[in-house]
Amino acid sequence: MPELPEVERGRRIAMKVARDRRIIEARCADDPIVFERVPPARIRRALVGRRVRGVTRHGKHLWFELDRRPWPCLHFGMTGDFHTAPGGPPVKLKSSRKKPDGSWPPRFTKLHLVFDDGGELVVADARRLGRIRLRRDPAREPPISRLGFDAHRALPAFPRFRDLVRSRAAPLKALLLDQSFAAGVGNWIADEVLYQARLDPRRRASSLTDPEIARLRGALKHVRA
Repeated sequence: MPELPEVERGRRIAMKVARDRRIIEARCADDPIVFERVPPARIRRALVGRRVRGVTRHGKHLWFELDRRPWPCLHFGMTGDFHTAPGGPPVKLKSSRKKPDGSWPPRFTKLHLVFDDGGELVVADARRLGRIRLRRDPAREPPISRLGFDAHRALPAFPRFRDLVRSRAAPLKALLLDQSFAAGVGNWIADEVLYQARLDPRRRASSLTDPEIARLRGALKHVRA
């Protein structure tokens, strides 16, 4: 599964390809799972002709800010990722063990965007566990509105972080993986954070002392980078 730093890297690449460019073509797979039963024609109507103002991320969710709503929201799931046209910025998730697909568009393409400068961006997903949604206000609508703080760019100050930890009785590993606590933390980040903080993953979060919580927060701040 793509980890948070990889999704952030994907966001930056999408910004380079799409920002300030108009979508002139949107090819959508007829996939009721990935698009949650929204027909391809509706996706195309929402995207074609729109100019991309930016690409935003919260946890492992991305969305494109267009000059008109609704906006497309992406979640890569287990195997989803971005691909750029041949000659564009390379995209290879570190968590992927497979060699990049050399065909264009790649296999398992779900959404293929073409921009007015000739750039192209593809979302592919072999296992169909990712999701592509339309939202008018992504940050304030599910599923993004249900997420906790973004572990990459919005780590709370210590007093707030301490309150969040102390209010949970879950084991520490489960707490870090709970997206309603910290959005974007995956398995390897959680393991590394607990190792660096010298904390047993089985410890109950509510049992931590202030120095232990400070170590946890410091490790999360360091490892997320």
